[in-house]
Amino acid sequence: MMPARKNKSLKFLFSIFLLPAFFSCDGKKEQTSGQKNANEITFISLSNIGGDQGDYKIIKVTKDSIHAEQGITARRIHTEWDSAISAHTWEYLISSINTKDLDIIQSSPSKQSVDGIDETFQIRTPKKAHIYVNSYADTVHYKQLKQFKEQLSIIIPKEYR
Repeated sequence: MMPARKNKSLKFLFSIFLLPAFFSCDGKKEQTSGQKNANEITFISLSNIGGDQGDYKIIKVTKDSIHAEQGITARRIHTEWDSAISAHTWEYLISSINTKDLDIIQSSPSKQSVDGIDETFQIRTPKKAHIYVNSYADTVHYKQLKQFKEQLSIIIPKEYR
C-alpha cells in the first residue's frame, strides 16, 4: 500500500514541475515568432463607400480567404462572395506592398459629404493598423496600393471590382 501512495505523490510532484516548464517553452515560441513577424501583413481590406444611394463594395483579404460584398443601401440590395486562397495567391497579392512605406502614405479628405465615393484601404500588421482614405491623391506612394487593386481584380468576380 505504501509504494502505490509514494508513486502517486511522485507523479503529482513531477506534473507540478513539468507543467510550468511546458508553458514557459510555449511562451518563448510565441514571443520570438511575434517579434520576427511584427511587420508582416495579416489583413487587407479595400472599400468603396458613398454616393447618393449608399453604394458600397467591400473586399477583405486574409492569408487564407477573400470575402467580398456589395450593395445599394437605398434599394436594400446586398450580395456576398467568399473564396479560399492559397499561400501563393496571398503572397502574390501582398507582393506589391512595402510595409516600410505604410507610415508615409497620405490620405485625402472624404468625398462622402458631397455624395462622392470614398476609397478606403486598411492594412494590418501585428504591430499596427494602417487606414487610408482616398490615398490615390498621394501619387508617389499610391502605386503599391494601385498594384494591389489590379492584382485583386484578377482574382475576384467582375461584379465586385
